[in-house]
Amino acid sequence: MTITQLNYIITLEKTRNFTKAANLCKVSQPTLSMQIQKLEEELKVKIFDRTKKPIELSEIGLKIINQAKKIVIEFNKMDDVLNDKKEVLKGQYIFKNFKS
Repeated sequence: MTITQLNYIITLEKTRNFTKAANLCKVSQPTLSMQIQKLEEELKVKIFDRTKKPIELSEIGLKIINQAKKIVIEFNKMDDVLNDKKEVLKGQYIFKNFKS
């Protein structure tokens, strides 16, 4: 399971369309489909019911999407932590000659 795959299923859940989701993710539709299928195989569940138009989440798919959203939110917080650390290290240091 990868963050990319989680982003793909979240985007597909929003759009309910493979082509639109692929465009938003800036990948080809076959790439998006293949990665979602790999995730489903790894989890041994069907996240989406592809027989319906627009596609729908399966019962377990809804739970997986909700958890995926939490994971992605927490993952993205890592950027904030790293950016905060970088801000501490950025900037110009000015040393003054102090006389006692």
